[in-house]
Amino acid sequence: MTIGLMGKKIGMTREFFDSGVSVPVTVISVEKGRILDVITKDKRGYDAIRVGFGKIKNSKLTNQMKGVFAKKSTEAKRFLKEFRVSNISDYKEGNEIGLELFKDHKFVDVTSKTIGKGFAGSMKRHNFSGLRASHGVSVSHRAHGSTGQNQDPGKVFKGKKMAGHMGDKVRTIQNLEIIKSDLENNLIFIKGSIPGSKNTFVLIKKNSKNIKRVSTSEKLSKIQSESAKVKSDKKKKPESKTEAKKDLPKKEDKGKKWDKKSLV
Repeated sequence: MTIGLMGKKIGMTREFFDSGVSVPVTVISVEKGRILDVITKDKRGYDAIRVGFGKIKNSKLTNQMKGVFAKKSTEAKRFLKEFRVSNISDYKEGNEIGLELFKDHKFVDVTSKTIGKGFAGSMKRHNFSGLRASHGVSVSHRAHGSTGQNQDPGKVFKGKKMAGHMGDKVRTIQNLEIIKSDLENNLIFIKGSIPGSKNTFVLIKKNSKNIKRVSTSEKLSKIQSESAKVKSDKKKKPESKTEAKKDLPKKEDKGKKWDKKSLV
């Protein structure tokens, strides 16, 4: 498992490149995380770190959690996340983790909770076509139809696509591109949209899949270099007609066999 950071989704905007091309981005405000505990193989059988994110009032904590933070002599944290690591010696209790974590990474995985839509029918929730809008069909135009079971087994299996609560589920989008990072204001600009509404807390981690993918900046630089090459080729003056005629063989020499030595 890779180390990640917790942040708050501020909203969406667009980012302009030097060439004038704009890209839609999601702005996430990332707070620095503090390492509260270093877990070793001697304690639990694996190496991991426990990181705290965000702030919360002590009045909203349980007595058990108050004791945890008092023992560590640190302020109360809203979220506690555990990340497994390979080199446990690189991390010490009390150290902070910020956006420097993604310094050499272009793509990340983002996990957050989707927007809740409430109770929705099968057409909206699962994109069913519904029943016919013709004669003979009444009151059940938007019904899902048969659930596909008979006297045996005499029940509807779990997971059957039916009407129900839509949204409000934790989802992960992989391999989203980092367009820009603002270390001073602790902001990260990620290409495209991510699940959840504004002020939703999201988890950002290094991409788990090592994909060979070209970033947007690399694509634009390649396009600019190719266009500049084409323009330079067009600017080159073509040979004049007189020079071109000099290279052509004369009429009287059409039937003559040319010797390689004579051309040198």
